[in-house]
Amino acid sequence: MHTLHEAVTRCRTLVVEGPDGICRDPVLAELARGGFLVRRFRGQLHHLDPTRPYREILAAPGLLAVDGGVVHELVYGPLRRGQSRVTWIQALDFAEAVAERDGALLHLTDSGPDSGRVADPEGAEAADAYARAFRTLGQHVPVVPVDIGRPTPAVRATDLPPLQLARRKRKLTVGW
Repeated sequence: MHTLHEAVTRCRTLVVEGPDGICRDPVLAELARGGFLVRRFRGQLHHLDPTRPYREILAAPGLLAVDGGVVHELVYGPLRRGQSRVTWIQALDFAEAVAERDGALLHLTDSGPDSGRVADPEGAEAADAYARAFRTLGQHVPVVPVDIGRPTPAVRATDLPPLQLARRKRKLTVGW
């Protein structure tokens, strides 16, 4: 898989990851319009098992888009606190769980004209750390680079599972 379109047509699960300064919301919104259920974890990482909330999210049925954080912690933990709360073993287990769910990691980058945020030292270090992390995780799960600085065609899921089709067919009737 080399493009977002290929990932959407082949995968049931897409985990969206990218450095600070790159907004993941447009990609997640496009995936939602394409039939993916979007899930986000917005709490503190568990101190003993930081990947646990993400594994629980992966238990959902159907097409799933996850606003990631595991790779973010692998990258920014060492840069900001001297160490990551996520171990490589946990990250690799998470990658394998995504792969078992017919999934892929989307590595967001931005080569657009306003992408000068890599000029700061932390941004450059983070970009290098993301490249290393995705190279390592890519041995266990497909990694799809997505350059949000370039226009891409709309995301459309080709085959929605029956569960999601059933949800879309329901009608709300309001009576007085």
